[in-house]
Order: sequence, then C-alpha cells, then structure tokens
Amino acid sequence: MTDPLTDHLAARYGRSRKGARRPLIVAGALLAVAALGWLIWVAVQHSTPPVASRLIGFEIVSPATAKATIEVERTDDVIAACRVQAKASDFSVVGEVTVTVAADAPRRQTLTTDVSTQRAATSVVLIGCTTPGSDRPR
Repeated sequence: MTDPLTDHLAARYGRSRKGARRPLIVAGALLAVAALGWLIWVAVQHSTPPVASRLIGFEIVSPATAKATIEVERTDDVIAACRVQAKASDFSVVGEVTVTVAADAPRRQTLTTDVSTQRAATSVVLIGCTTPGSDRPR
C-alpha cells in the first residue's frame, strides 16, 4: 500500500531518483576535505614567518633625531629589511628609515638605529620586517 501524500507529491513533482544524491554527497565531502586541507596548509604557512620583530623602545634625542631599539628574530639565514617610522603629535610621519639585517648576522639580535626627522617626533613605530620571500611586514 502506498501513502496518498507521497503519490500526490510524486504526481505533482515527479518521483525522486534515489541514486542521484550519492554523487552529490561524495562530491561535497571531497570538496570539504580539500578545503580543510587548504585551510590547514595556510594556517601552518602563516604561523611560522621567516622573520619576526618588535619595538623594544625609543628615545626622542632632539627635534631632528629619534632613536629606536628593535629586536629581530629570523628562522632562516635570510636578509631582512625592517622599517621604522617616527611620527609627530598629529600622527603624520616625520621620519623613516629601513634597517637591513644581513643574512650572516645572528638569528636573534637587538639593533639600535637613528631616525632623522623633518620636525619634532613624539613617537617611533616599527612597521615590521620583510624578507625577499615575504612582502608582509612582521
């Protein structure tokens, strides 16, 4: 005996194909596994950057000079370029310098650099360090 509601729906919309769902489910599962694999790969790649840096401190030496102390840590023996900016009280950039860390330098080191300014600075900011293989400052 058949259900009258099922017969009515089948007459109105047509019978569902039982085997048509399985390929869609398999394709969806494969797509989900591929997306999860990609997500894990991206997370691992970005969790171990080739260079990391932080601003230890700064000192405003004169209206034309600021001094910054930064710490640079590299995972590989690569050249790193670290960008330091001096900013005025209105947050405009009044001085900038790029410090290059040689490939044969110690992997973890503290550097002090002078930043020449156009006018009096009130703060110094470390934008970050990049390597030839990465464009994002860290």
